[in-house]
Amino acid sequence: MLRFVLFATLAALVLAEPMYLEDSVEERVVGGEVAKPNSWPWQISLQYRSGSSYYHTCGGTLIRAGWVMTAAHCVDTARTWRVVLGDHDIYNQEGSEQFMSVSNVYIHPNWDANRLSAGNDIALLRLSSEATLNNKVLPHNNNCYISGWGRTQTGGQLSAQLKQAYLPVVDHNTCSSSGWWGSTVKTNMVCAGGGNESGCQGDSGGPLNCSVGGRWVVHGVTSFVSSSGCNAYRRPTVFTRASAFISWMNSVCKDTLLYFIYGTMRNCT
Repeated sequence: MLRFVLFATLAALVLAEPMYLEDSVEERVVGGEVAKPNSWPWQISLQYRSGSSYYHTCGGTLIRAGWVMTAAHCVDTARTWRVVLGDHDIYNQEGSEQFMSVSNVYIHPNWDANRLSAGNDIALLRLSSEATLNNKVLPHNNNCYISGWGRTQTGGQLSAQLKQAYLPVVDHNTCSSSGWWGSTVKTNMVCAGGGNESGCQGDSGGPLNCSVGGRWVVHGVTSFVSSSGCNAYRRPTVFTRASAFISWMNSVCKDTLLYFIYGTMRNCT
């Protein structure tokens, strides 16, 4: 079975309403392990400006030199945004970072912040200039991962360093069945987790990375968990299935815009 990375280990919780995973004061991801620096070269930190400073709120995927894919709920509030590429420690500059302003935000036209279960939680960010693509080291294994920054425990301190953890994938029939997410989960979503590890606040918009034929493909965009907590029983983390939105992404960019894999694009089958 494929296993996906997120980075949380929280106590099992009870309620079942969806909850977004953008940054919050109360909690983000818990547990997991620190990723090797620059092992996920397409991972970005999405940050908003408050006063004279910028703060991490979501993740995202560099899918082209001038474009980032993230979750719609991360950017449906008017703010001044920037994207940080090549980051590992969000509190310290290490020389590998690229700081890019966002010139335009394109939210899927069917996204409705009041109807999370309707799906379409996806957005594209047009960068003000193109990023420089560097040849960073890629992970060498056959697992699937999601990565991001998060707290070391519920209500604890934010992890400065990029982290990762893994989750079992839950098939759609199971995830959408009674007693699980039910009709909340649509076919344009992917479920993973529901055990001791899960996505949590701060993971939103980040990539669900999977090794396909020896190359890394982004299969999903981190979207939501249960409102009762990040690893509630039979409420696995839900991702927007990126392959369901290729046509929309192409229409926004007026060009071939598929999956970023080490500086190249390819379809995700």
